Amino acid sequence: MLEDDNYALETLAVRAGQVRSPEGEHSEALYLTSSYVFPSAAEAARRFSGESAGNVYSRYTNPTVRMFEARIATLEGGEAAVATASGMAAILSICMALLKSGDSVVCSRSVFGTTTALFGRYMEKFGVRVCYVDLTDMDAWEQAVDGSTRLLFMETPSNPLCEVADIRALAKVAHGAGALLVVDNCFCTPALQRPLALGADIVVHSATKFLDGQGRALGGVAVGGEAIMDALVVFLRTAGPSMSPFNAWVFLKGLETLSLRMQAHCTNALDLAWWLDEQEQVERVNYTGLPKHPQHRLAREQQAAFGAVLSFTVRGGREQAWTVIDSCRILSCTANLGDAKSTIVHPATTTHGRLSEEDKNRAGITENLIRISVGLENVEDLKRDLMRGLSRL
Repeated sequence: MLEDDNYALETLAVRAGQVRSPEGEHSEALYLTSSYVFPSAAEAARRFSGESAGNVYSRYTNPTVRMFEARIATLEGGEAAVATASGMAAILSICMALLKSGDSVVCSRSVFGTTTALFGRYMEKFGVRVCYVDLTDMDAWEQAVDGSTRLLFMETPSNPLCEVADIRALAKVAHGAGALLVVDNCFCTPALQRPLALGADIVVHSATKFLDGQGRALGGVAVGGEAIMDALVVFLRTAGPSMSPFNAWVFLKGLETLSLRMQAHCTNALDLAWWLDEQEQVERVNYTGLPKHPQHRLAREQQAAFGAVLSFTVRGGREQAWTVIDSCRILSCTANLGDAKSTIVHPATTTHGRLSEEDKNRAGITENLIRISVGLENVEDLKRDLMRGLSRL
């Protein structure tokens, strides 16, 4: 393990958090065990009570998972991290650990559709009030908080419109109300953005996306202060939405190339965004790297680059959007993102399909909207692939 974290992100992504066994393995060890043998009954009792450190049960203590948690916490600049079975499990763990009946959450409308479903269908059922606001409307955020507010939740950049929120400003709003700011940093990763350094209290990821980078495994993680993460550990220990050791090992391998991959993703995405913006069949391109994007300047200030995800609207409606998608031979029609393989999807009928028409309209999810997660293929090949469909409109 590194003696401190005073290293570049690229170094930390390869080295941070590793603990070698007496065997001296160079690659991180994969601990495929459900339980651990205690040297004595007395030591077992001490570990279960928390009096003694050490592994107890892999639902909440596994060396491979701990290495992943330590590495991502270091990359995000947090004190601790808690790994979960999926990104949604991480958000659920935050809610269950930190909220109770009578509390309220202020959430951006521009979040992943399943996040909205989790808040609306389940948290509200247990007495947690949820208020939705436009991500970039600071007045709306300020007016929505009250004495019951415990969490402000947002994605920046948002899915799929690539809106950008002022993290520093929203942290002040949250803390002024005695609440915590939670930022979904899935689109940027710590290679491009570190919300904790900008004042956020918790960062959440779907590790399934860019942290892995090759679409191999499901996982999630929350990063923040040690006291907050301890509360999540208690929930994890009880409810068990835990990350598997194998998946943690996969994510450790993914983090090793995170910085290089994100640089290549961003280069391709910016090139593709400029090209799409020039096509007569395209009405609008949503990508923070374009100077005409409403939050372009803010994105430049709080991000190292502009990310791999963009969306655009075509002239027409659902039929025209589906024509573009169905004509692709390289881009994969799948709802996942953050993969080396470029993906293309119709948000209105997939990722945000469970939202009501009213909620879709409020969130800007139109029938002619297409989202692309730009991968690592040659960008000229991606342009030719998209032109197959655009030329048919």
